[in-house]
Amino acid sequence: MKQIKQYISYAFGAFGHDAFYATLSTYFMIFVTSQLFSSSNHSLDDKMIGYITTMIVVIRLVEIAFDPLIGGVVDNTRTRWGKFKPWIMIGATISSIGLILIFTNFGGLNYSNPILYLILFGIVFVILDVFYSFKDTAFWSMLPAFTLSSSKRAKFSSIARLGSTLGSQGVIIVIVPLVTILSGMFGAKSGQENQAGWLGFAIVIGLISFLGALATSVGTKEEHNIIRENTEKIHLVDVFKVIFKNDQLMWLALSYFMLTFSYTVTNSLFIYYFKYVMGKSGSFYIVGIITAILGIISVSLFPALEKLIHRKAIYVGGIVMMLIGYTIFIFSGTNVVAVLIGISLLYFPYPLIFLAALMTIADSVEYGQLKSGNRNESVTLVVRPLLDKLGGAFANGIVGITAIFSGMTGNAKPSSISAHELFNFKFYMFYGPMVLLIIAALVYFFKITLTEKEHDKVIAELENKLSHEDDKKITTKGI
Repeated sequence: MKQIKQYISYAFGAFGHDAFYATLSTYFMIFVTSQLFSSSNHSLDDKMIGYITTMIVVIRLVEIAFDPLIGGVVDNTRTRWGKFKPWIMIGATISSIGLILIFTNFGGLNYSNPILYLILFGIVFVILDVFYSFKDTAFWSMLPAFTLSSSKRAKFSSIARLGSTLGSQGVIIVIVPLVTILSGMFGAKSGQENQAGWLGFAIVIGLISFLGALATSVGTKEEHNIIRENTEKIHLVDVFKVIFKNDQLMWLALSYFMLTFSYTVTNSLFIYYFKYVMGKSGSFYIVGIITAILGIISVSLFPALEKLIHRKAIYVGGIVMMLIGYTIFIFSGTNVVAVLIGISLLYFPYPLIFLAALMTIADSVEYGQLKSGNRNESVTLVVRPLLDKLGGAFANGIVGITAIFSGMTGNAKPSSISAHELFNFKFYMFYGPMVLLIIAALVYFFKITLTEKEHDKVIAELENKLSHEDDKKITTKGI
């Protein structure tokens, strides 16, 4: 019963966490390009969109460089509630407030005083991003703290991914109708959107993120054992050594970055495809319904698939399926059925690949511990959210560039998009990501050797080593 409570609490935390991430990394740019800067002065609008895009990319790249240090701070935290939960709650509270603020125009400053608007936006976004990073790092770092067993970790990660899938895909389902309904409540014409509707949507997501963090903090518990007790406070200058000396972690990082960057770019442009290529933004909610159902099925299959074909086949085979989905999507044109088939094949394997990557990173905690002699959970697990944010930062930049160079800003219509602009759009949405996915598959296939069997050997060796060290200490004290 306690285990079920932990699964549900962690899943709800993941639900709110990924609903927040999807809103920030994917839909905030849509708000910027379609609502925040949508005046008759297209030159000024494009300039401001460019500034916002550049600021987000720069801020995230600078902040990401400090993510390993954030992992070190979390690892060094000692409180009566543990090292993870305080940062989860602090991060959730401040980042949720920040999300709500960036979905405003700061009292009309976006046009009345653009420079002041950019300054205020930059300050708020930095604070939001830093505290989101603390929450992100602490939340996913809990995974190896729940259990040392790979099979049990697979269950925890699967249920968490189920929650995150419902959170991120749930946003796709509700975003258009919810923003439209809230906009109508604040003066928009029937079927149209306004800034107040988007702000209301941000408030809902911020509240869900906070409640999810609270559920995780109240309903989960860390496991205590001889391996987890082999922990010392890490000096911040040594944080990067922990990461760079872990060869399996580094190869996984290279492969996973190319994967998450490619997927995030394409995923962020789905709504643009429906709105500006197909002219059917009202049908976009179908994507959310389909991907939510596929996500549930996909995540539910992971524990069984991991036992049957193991992680390497899941990761590489999943990328192959994604490439097939891309190919179908490219030739779909405006055919809704073909588009949805392409999206389905592209999306279905992604949660499986994510879980295979997450399990590899979690197992690299013990791998790194065996090599270095010290356990660093948060410093190791920070790599995954760091890569997601890095991919998201670059993806935000690509989305902003794509919107401008493809003529998909403001009140543009499908009929106003030229053939050249459509080619630009397809290059960023399809061709570039496909090349990166192929490289990601090759890197994982040839360079990752930390399989499930190898991790079992690492655990056995660690337990044997630490038991002998304890026996020596007892013997020495006895003398």
